[in-house]
Amino acid sequence: MAARTSAGSSTEQAAAHPKSRGAARRAMRRGPTIDDVAELAGVSRGTVSRVLNGGHYVSASSLEAVQQAMAETGYTVNQSARSLVTKRTNAIGFVLSEPQERLFEDPNFSVLLRSCTQALAEQDFSLVLMLEASDDERDRILRYVRGEHVDGVLLISAHSGDPLITELVRAGVPAVACGKPFVADDVLPYVAADDREGARQMTRYLVEQGHKRIGMISAPQIVGGAERLQGYQDVLGRKALKRLVVSASGYSHEAGVEAMHQLLKASPDIDAVFVASDLLASGALVELRRAGRSVPDDVAVGGFDDSRIARESDPLLTTIRQPLESVARDMVDVLLARIRGEDVGSRILPTELVVRASA
Repeated sequence: MAARTSAGSSTEQAAAHPKSRGAARRAMRRGPTIDDVAELAGVSRGTVSRVLNGGHYVSASSLEAVQQAMAETGYTVNQSARSLVTKRTNAIGFVLSEPQERLFEDPNFSVLLRSCTQALAEQDFSLVLMLEASDDERDRILRYVRGEHVDGVLLISAHSGDPLITELVRAGVPAVACGKPFVADDVLPYVAADDREGARQMTRYLVEQGHKRIGMISAPQIVGGAERLQGYQDVLGRKALKRLVVSASGYSHEAGVEAMHQLLKASPDIDAVFVASDLLASGALVELRRAGRSVPDDVAVGGFDDSRIARESDPLLTTIRQPLESVARDMVDVLLARIRGEDVGSRILPTELVVRASA
């Protein structure tokens, strides 16, 4: 049946026609089908199909009539059936290479998860959260991804030597990393804040404030951790003595407490410390208070992230802001481009110094 020329008359007449009203009632009883939508809209089944596949070669009046009919019947696309034709699932894996509790301990992960979910929803994609904290979990993720249950993967907090990266590349699965991965740049694209320059910004600021003995709590196990250490060394040069740098044993509040204790023991004369993340810095503040050191009068403290922790610490934490919402959106943009077969590269976004009470 051909579409009518007037959008308004098309939808009104379709809704008023007894046969169309019958289609709507049947759809409500047994669940709507594409044929019900076509009958109610007064168009052919092929026209509805073209609307569902992007609206190409469909007149404005027919498009409006089909959309109205879909709303009235409650019709939604059968994604499983569409996947058989398009070979796409419209689902993206969000792989967090951390234990489950880290998702709630580090506010950065919740920002990335929320922002990626929103960006994907705008493109009609769903997000599947997967945690990779053990070999068994990694194997399950690989089986799921190789089974083509997702169209691509967003890698969050991938660790050095993680075989998941090489396995995804070997399987030809489109993937994008958050932060510079521990692999060659041309193997896996990434979206990251400029970690090295951010560390330079913080270290330069501490120097400009007159601090002479600036220590650092580094986090080599996190993505971007090595870059932040290099930025600190870029500014201090020969003054970046080995005794002034302590590597955190993990990535947690408790690890920050422990690292600050070790730093004070090795270099009790420090007057400032740059900590590679806000989460570690929260532990460092606790240990400084326990040791009787006033912040910032005795020891100034700078962090990295500008997470919720920085805005809730005591004193409020001077830190480096990395634009996580923009990182998430760019990750989605790069990944969807790769799924479409486009040639896209990595992206590095600028950081910003945020001065608060701790330094």
